[in-house]
Amino acid sequence: MSNQPLVSFPDPDPEPYHYEQEVYQKGLRHERPPLTFDPTQWETLARQRLSADSWGYVGGSAGTRETHNKNLLAFQKWSIIPRRLIPSGFPDLKTRTFGDEYAYPIALAPIGVQKIFNPEGEVAAARAAAKVGLPYVLSTASSTSIEDVAKANEGGRRWFQLYWPSNEHNDITVSLLQRAKAAGYNVLVVTLDTYILGWRPSDMDNGYNPFLRPDNVGVELGFTDPVFRKRFRETEGKEVEEEPGKAAAQWTQTVFPGFSHSWEDVKFLQQHWDGPIVLKGIQSMADAKKAKEIGVQGIVVSNHGGRQQDGGVGSLTMLPKIAEAVGDDLEVIFDSGIRCAADIAKALALGAKMVLVGRPYIYGLTLGGEAGVSHVLKSLLGELDLTLHLSGIPSVRKEHLNQDCLIEEK
Repeated sequence: MSNQPLVSFPDPDPEPYHYEQEVYQKGLRHERPPLTFDPTQWETLARQRLSADSWGYVGGSAGTRETHNKNLLAFQKWSIIPRRLIPSGFPDLKTRTFGDEYAYPIALAPIGVQKIFNPEGEVAAARAAAKVGLPYVLSTASSTSIEDVAKANEGGRRWFQLYWPSNEHNDITVSLLQRAKAAGYNVLVVTLDTYILGWRPSDMDNGYNPFLRPDNVGVELGFTDPVFRKRFRETEGKEVEEEPGKAAAQWTQTVFPGFSHSWEDVKFLQQHWDGPIVLKGIQSMADAKKAKEIGVQGIVVSNHGGRQQDGGVGSLTMLPKIAEAVGDDLEVIFDSGIRCAADIAKALALGAKMVLVGRPYIYGLTLGGEAGVSHVLKSLLGELDLTLHLSGIPSVRKEHLNQDCLIEEK
């Protein structure tokens, strides 16, 4: 844990729609916001700002983008049915998961190499998350170390996402888990669908893989890991800084080994992580039931935003089926395709306890650094607040926000 004093941020706003009121008040002084509130424009504006390499990485998807497109289209198949004459105040957005209460049912999805979008990278995003009051999920592919992100996020909540090394590198896995735990990350999110990078035409068209370049942008967690550094020193006779290209290639092969682990291997993580374990990448009811059977605490219904496998099912399509299959025995988190507040409401209604927001906050990071991330997060929260309020839904709890609030349009 950092030795720096705990940073104190204001308590999360129980009524995030206040962000709208702030904007109108500033408008009375002829002040206009620097970034748009239209979520459909964030991607376009970010693409105009980024290099071809950086845009290809964040905007790209697997194959023909079929899985990515299905993720987005799945939300349009469900519509919110508003109720009237519901005499309630603004909705209660608090949710309880893994035994803890969270101010909002949203977390920042694990996204790596953030310095290719903004020089501050993960530091800016983690700081914004803490100030807004949302959990930050750090990617193993971070361009900033576990410890430095923790310092930026001091006073906030943070989870650690693991790209899982093969069993021959169990010592490195343990080192990563120990570093994360020591730095105050309290939930372990294990990604199951990325033991090798998918077929991504946008990256290949640019000849760009951020994990193989002779710098630390995609491999900082390895370059700062004592076990990996010791192993590299013993095998190569040099420090990683002396052969960054070779070290980057070795770290990439370590965290993307090319082959999947087994269900049996999860026991190793359970033995070495004192806290909730969440399996990310679940898309079938059978896998969800197996996750429940082996005793993990949660799952993320996710297809990696359509970035790994083409021709897949939309993640939201599987969410209600998976949520029903595991009931209350597992915490169900949703990921893949969230672009606006209505998407968040629909995912919660279909069984998610919490929702991960990914690309939108990266667009905010691109456009405005920490302030841009904060703007995107506060916009999503503010609109979620009003969307539920105008729909007569008094809270995000299952008794109020559930599938009865929606209709599936054929």
